[in-house]
Parts: sequence; structure tokens; C-alpha cells
Amino acid sequence: MGMTGKTRQIILLVLFVVFTAQPSFSQNTRLERANREYERLSYIKAQRLYLKVVEDGYRGEELFQKLGDTYYYNGDFKGAAKWYGELMEEFSEFTDPEYYFRYAQSLKSLRDYDASDQWMKRFIAARGDDTRSALFTENQDYLEQISYQSGRYEIDPVSINSEFSEFGSAFYDKKVVFASTRDTGTFTRKINKWNNQAFLDLYTAEADSIDGDLSNVKKIKGDVNTIYHESTPVFTKDGKTMYFTRNNYNDGEYRQDKKFYNRLKIYKATFNDLTRSWDRIEELPFNSDDYAVAHPALSPDEKKLFFASDMPGTVGQSDIFCVEIYDDNTYGKPMRLPGEINTEGRETFPYVSEKGYLYFASDGHPGLGGLDIFVTSLTVDNKVGEIVNVGEPANSPDDDFAFAVSDVSKRGYLTSNREGGQGGDDIYTFQQKKLPRNLCRVVVTGIVTDTDTGEKLPGAEVKLIEEETKETLEQTIVGEEANYAFVADCDTEYTLRAERDGYISQDRFFVTPEGIEEFEQSIALTKEVQNEVDPVDLETLLSLEPIYFDFDKSKVREPDATEAMNKIVAILKKYPKLEIEISSHTDSRGSKKYNEGLSERRANQTKEYLLNNGLEAERIVAKGYGETQLLNECADGVPCSKEKHQLNRRSEFTILFKIKGE
Repeated sequence: MGMTGKTRQIILLVLFVVFTAQPSFSQNTRLERANREYERLSYIKAQRLYLKVVEDGYRGEELFQKLGDTYYYNGDFKGAAKWYGELMEEFSEFTDPEYYFRYAQSLKSLRDYDASDQWMKRFIAARGDDTRSALFTENQDYLEQISYQSGRYEIDPVSINSEFSEFGSAFYDKKVVFASTRDTGTFTRKINKWNNQAFLDLYTAEADSIDGDLSNVKKIKGDVNTIYHESTPVFTKDGKTMYFTRNNYNDGEYRQDKKFYNRLKIYKATFNDLTRSWDRIEELPFNSDDYAVAHPALSPDEKKLFFASDMPGTVGQSDIFCVEIYDDNTYGKPMRLPGEINTEGRETFPYVSEKGYLYFASDGHPGLGGLDIFVTSLTVDNKVGEIVNVGEPANSPDDDFAFAVSDVSKRGYLTSNREGGQGGDDIYTFQQKKLPRNLCRVVVTGIVTDTDTGEKLPGAEVKLIEEETKETLEQTIVGEEANYAFVADCDTEYTLRAERDGYISQDRFFVTPEGIEEFEQSIALTKEVQNEVDPVDLETLLSLEPIYFDFDKSKVREPDATEAMNKIVAILKKYPKLEIEISSHTDSRGSKKYNEGLSERRANQTKEYLLNNGLEAERIVAKGYGETQLLNECADGVPCSKEKHQLNRRSEFTILFKIKGE
């Protein structure tokens, strides 16, 4: 009995589905080989095999998961986004929610933050009890928060970057020690199966004292470097002890766990004054063959060692731990850091600065993509403060980590695999212009009093204004005790403005310190003059002294110029019919044409300061005169001291319209 055409079509359709849903025998073999390489952490080999399986037409949930992972674990988030995208397109309803998170992270590398946020919301719906879910829910405006922190670092790649990977800088004896896969030996190096690169060794480089650039690379001397990984060192202040990360390999013995994984461990080396090299390599006692311990960092008093690990008790893929170092060179029990610092993601690469700020890398806290750098304050008992993303350009959509900075020089280094680099990972030097906001806080306190009598002035309004943005951050009406208290960032420029009926408003410029909890800044107000003031006496009252500028700068200088300007603001507010002319000047250095433009910029900046402090534009005339009105003999070609040139870089003030005071 023959088949009908319709029956034949159904059978052919079933066969088509069967054969397209299952890999062929050769595909099966290749897929099995790829899975074996994946389990061995040979991600580059596995990736090549998975790609061939895809080329042959096979599509599957596990295939896309593992193929995406081979990119994700090597910091190639664009590649990961491609294959996780394929996974979500076909299997999103069935896949492990962890891949929602990884896909969301990978999308950030493409700066597709809207799509990333949508997948994070799916992750939250599936894993609401995950700390990463809670952090995202609490910080859905994370991009605004990061923008608020951004611009505090000026970064540049260092000259020693190569086509190989360089990362993990540490300060040592006016030098920097870093890890690299570069091959400076004469023999072929072993290859790391994870990323198909040579294993890391430690190198020293000389650091330029001005711009932080690195040069004169040399492999570190002694018994530290082996045929396997060495990285992320930290040194005691006396330069005698180094803690560093290495594969589980010592005295020629290569050890693995039950799954045949070779884990990372922290080792200790001692500097040999006789040979000028590092020897006496010791494994720290809290290491294990069964979990990783890596990336050591010392507390300022060198009594605590911080590190990253996935040891028992870890919440995520890796957490940050701390262990006490006793005087007899023994160690306490490792303790996982408390609070929200550790998540179900990766927290790693800790670094503790001289003032006790803990920097670390994480992909569990909301960031720009990959690993981002975060910072928090750290108390003696290891309690952490607010966790702050350090912002751009220190962070990027790719992996940013291994942050180290001196609180004294404000110079530091970080590692990133961002676009525009030389190799896989590159080292960048940076200058820290300011600490991240909310990291260090100080309470600004004070009392509003009468200048002449010293009496308290209840009912006065006090505002805290950030100098950089001119934004009023807090304001209050003082009570019977006439006192106020504002919480402010350390090492930041502010103005306190006090106003009260019958008194001249007063601005007080100051810079908040570090290292103290309370900073006193009281304000005294002067009563307005009730009877009429003669115009000549008014000019004397104003004492309109010039303000001065730094060489080739037009910004109103702080604090000397701003204090003089604040006095002018107060008087002009008292006498609303006064008008003022600003005459700005330069010294003779530079061309006449350039100086004309510079003086105009100075005039405009001086005027802008008055406008920003509430004065009307129609009351202000501003004009630049270049170098045409020098106050001394320092004309072109005349040698003069810096002090004499300074006298010519000025803005002067003249009353244009005089009336009797009101």
C-alpha cells in the first residue's frame, strides 16, 4: 500500500525536526571534546570547538551557555553578549537565571544599559533573594550615581604596555611591581589553557615621579617566578617581606584538587640583603588545595592581610576576607568581611590605602560593565562604610581592577582591558584629583553671631554650597542656640552663606579636612548701616582691592580672591542701586593678542562669579585690557621676578554709580 503525498510530507517533516534538533555523529564528537576542554578550564580551545559546532548548524541551550562563558571568563564581553543573546532568543524561559545576570553584564560592554536593566529585572524576578538583586533594586539610578562620582581621576596608559597582558601594580621602593605574560627568557614559556597565553611572572619598573609613567622593566630577582602564574604582590613598608599570588606550585610540586583543578594560593617571600633577591618562599597556612586564595593586601599597620577567596563561607564566586597577622608571624582565622561588600558575584583585588580606604573590584555591585572598581572606608574592626563606585574614567564598560593609590601623592595605577589598549590587560597611571564623594564625611558645625556684640543670632538662614557646582546642598534656619550642622565630604571646597534681616549676608569659603569627625566653621554677621552713608565714605567702606590670578589662568583663585569677591557680593546686595566695573589685566608675557583674549576671559570669569552669587547682570560691566595697563616696569623684554609679574595679573573694581546708602 503506497503512502499518500500528505503522509510523506509529515514523515519528512518529522525526520527534518529530528535531524536538525540533534547533532550529527561528528558534531557529537566535537561537542564532547569541547565540553571536556571546558571542564578543564581550557576556554580558548573549547571556544574554537564550540564555534565549529555552531558552524555545522547545531543550536542548543548548553552550547550557547558554555560558548558565552568562554568569552565571559576571558573578559570579552562583546563576544559573550553575542552568544548569551542567542541563548536568550531561543531558551530564555528555561535557562539558569544566572545567565540573565551575565547577559545583563555583557550588554553593558555595548553601552546598551536599557536592555541590560531589563534583563536585570528578569534576574530579580527569578532571584529576588540574591544580594545583586537587592543592590540593583536599591540603586536603579546607578548610572546617575556613577556620573556624580566621575571625573575624579586623570588616567593615561603607561609606556611599558605591550601586546601581552600587564596588570596588578604594587608600590615598592620607589618602583612599581607588576605581572605580565611577556616572555623575556630564552626558553619557551608554558601556556595557560584558560586564555592560551603564557603564564604570568613578576617584573619591576621605574616610576616617573611627575607623571607616573613606567620604564626600565626587569624581571624580579630570586625564587618568586616559576613556570606557572605569579601576580598581585604587596610589600611591607620595610621592603623585607612580599606576599604574592601563585598557582598551587612550590618546591617543584604541582598540586590539584579532586577535580584536578590547580588553585591559586598566597605565598610569602623574604628579601635577601646579600643576594639582593627574594627567597625563602613560604605558603601561608590558610591556603588549601580545594579552594583559591589570592590577591593579598596589607592594612596600614600591617597587622591584617586582606585577600579574595572562594573558601567555605563564601557567598559568591569570590569574596573578600581578612586575617590577623600576629607579632610572632602566625595568622588568625580568615574572616569574611561583613556588610554588603560581598555579593553572589565576584569581589576581588582588594587594596588598602594609607588612610584605610579599601578599594576592590566587583561585578556584583551596580557598575558600567565587567569588573568595576569600588571603594569604602574601613574601621579598625573591619566594618565597612558606604560602598562607592569610583566613576569614569577609572571605570569603563570592560574589566577594571587592581587599583592602587597613594593617599599622600594621589598617584596610582589600575588595570583594564578597555578598548584602545595594547594587549589583553593594560596598566594605566592616574592622578586622583579628589576622593570619591560620600567616602569620607565630616560634620561642619558653627554658630551665627553678631560681629560687634558676639550675641547669637537665632532665625538666621545658613546654606552649605558646593564650590565646584555652586549647588546648595543643605540649608537651615538656626534656632535659639543659633547653631547648625551639615554633613560634608572631606577634601572638598564649600561656601557657607549666612543671611538674616537687618544684617549684611556673609559667605565663608573653606576646604573640609580628612581625619576628623567635626569641623567648626562659625559665621559672624555685621548689622546693616541704618543712617545714610556719604558716597566717598561708601567707597572706603567697600575697600575694593584687586584680585589676582595664577599665570595663564582665568579662574577666580581660591581662597584669597574668593574671599575678596564675597565681600563685594555682600556690599552690592546691601546697596542694590550700585553698579560696578571690572577691569581685568595680564602681565606682559605672551603675545599682545593672546593677552587681550586672556584678560577678557578673566573679566568674564570675575563677572560670572558675581552672577553665580545672585547679582544682576545689568549692574556689572566687565572689560579686558590685556597688557596695556601694567603697574610696574615689567614690560616686554624686561626681566622681572615672579612677584612683580603677579601684580599685573589682576581684576580691579570701580564704582560706576554712587548713591546714598539705603
